[in-house]
Amino acid sequence: MSTPSPAGRAPTILFACVHNAGRSVAAKVLTEHYARGRVAVLSAGSEPADAINPVVAAVLARRGLSAEAESPSRLSVETVGEADVVVTMGCGETCPFVPGRRYEDWELDDPAGQPAEVVESIVSAIDVRVRALLVELGVEP
Repeated sequence: MSTPSPAGRAPTILFACVHNAGRSVAAKVLTEHYARGRVAVLSAGSEPADAINPVVAAVLARRGLSAEAESPSRLSVETVGEADVVVTMGCGETCPFVPGRRYEDWELDDPAGQPAEVVESIVSAIDVRVRALLVELGVEP
């Protein structure tokens, strides 16, 4: 199922979670890696942390991906308004709703305070979902 976006523009995906330090960052970095510029990717959190989760960054680094360019940012109605697809990961009812957007809720454990093995399994689950979403959007990973 493809998501409409204005003609000539790549679809924009927003990944939102509570702290914008783990799940949504991993999803953004993985999406950018697989999509190679064929989609625009945003991430934000309802209660942004001060920094990216270092264990998530380390798990991504072991996959050859960097989270260095990422920093937690606040989720807003404007950010949601920029997206064609909004993927929530635990921000629940604090995530603003904008009509006309495709919404998905990915139930995933929060990596905060988890050991590396648990974070690795969370990032692996995100990886599978990111690739499936891209295929649905007509973007082969």
